Amino acid sequence: MTRPSGRTVRDLRRENRSTVLRRLYFDGPMSRFALGPATGLSSGSVSNVVAELVAEGLVEEAGSVDSAGGRPRVLLRIAPSGGRMIGVDVGETRVRVELFDLALTELARAERPLAPSAGSGRYAVEAVVGLVRECVAEVLRTADVPAGSLLGVGIGVPGIVEQSPEDGAVVHGQTIGWDAVPLERLLREAVDLPAEVPYRIDNGARTLGQAETWFGAGRGAASSVVVLFGSGVGACVTTDPSAPGRALEWGHLKVRVRGRRCRCGARGCLEAYAGAEALLARWREAGGEPPAGADDETALAAMTAAAYPGDGGDPDPAAVAVLAETAEYLGAGFADLINLFQPERILVGGWAGLQLGARFLAAAEEHARAYALAYPAARVTFGMGRLGPEAVTVGAAVLPLAEFFARGGRREDPGPAETPPAWAETVRERAARP
Repeated sequence: MTRPSGRTVRDLRRENRSTVLRRLYFDGPMSRFALGPATGLSSGSVSNVVAELVAEGLVEEAGSVDSAGGRPRVLLRIAPSGGRMIGVDVGETRVRVELFDLALTELARAERPLAPSAGSGRYAVEAVVGLVRECVAEVLRTADVPAGSLLGVGIGVPGIVEQSPEDGAVVHGQTIGWDAVPLERLLREAVDLPAEVPYRIDNGARTLGQAETWFGAGRGAASSVVVLFGSGVGACVTTDPSAPGRALEWGHLKVRVRGRRCRCGARGCLEAYAGAEALLARWREAGGEPPAGADDETALAAMTAAAYPGDGGDPDPAAVAVLAETAEYLGAGFADLINLFQPERILVGGWAGLQLGARFLAAAEEHARAYALAYPAARVTFGMGRLGPEAVTVGAAVLPLAEFFARGGRREDPGPAETPPAWAETVRERAARP
């Protein structure tokens, strides 16, 4: 049976299940009585959907609340044991993999350092794929979770992600030397997971933005921009909190004509001044001395300590000057985001942003308000991300979870083949005429 809208009964059932699951996930626990007005479904539809979801182990009871003059109402919530997801952060210093249940409780984690090929600044694809394979196997083994029970694997990567019919997700990571890398196909070939377990690969800034928008400092905002400040910089803009955000290659906006050479090969990019890698390079050029052999995280901590000594010593003038200039460059970049998107909030995450902290953000905010148009600048608030430096893995794990909910809490199922309308065959025949 097909309704006038073109949706089938199967479609409507899936949409009802999806609506109930989302409402319980983001706003639960809730009673059946409260689910009605919250979802717009009739009490009969709510009862039918809830009964199905409870029988399938996706929803469970979570206590009760008193009602006005009646029996206590049973509260419902998403059952944490109803599914497992893996989140992967392919960063520029390490690969991190975490296994979660539906409540986003971490069940296991594995991490491996990642370094570019000697002298090249490029990341060997085979090495990344091998580390992901090792870490996925480790978290499943540690938590004793069968691979076939996974709802999916979400992966955050640096770069632009294209969907290809032949290879799935293809990554264009110019700053790490990846040119059209068929990452999804390579992972499917290398990682020991059943073919039916889906991979969902996206830009790391977008996965961070998804996590902060749904669970962190962006929750409740009508629109937001979440900035990923790590070795490089990126951003995710969200204009509809219920929908996925959009990744922005914000780090490659130009802030100085014929400026410093960026890792992407162009000159004058924001990332050439504000990314942690570039920030540390500028400190060295100004006479700073990071610890010998230190990675970027350790070196940035040393620079911050040099600029803001906690023991009453004299600050390092080179570190102070470079951080002050970096705050102004970031402020100018924030101003571009304000003028383009007029967000309600701008949030800073990523290991470098969180390490530099609120004091550095306050300086960048001051410059942003000076550079941006007055009207949108007066209406934006700034803040730090709340989910910590590992938020990318949380957002990555949410990618397959969001699709699972969109399918009404069912595993991937193509369903019955649809019969094309009569006109489609007619058009095909006309196109085949000589």
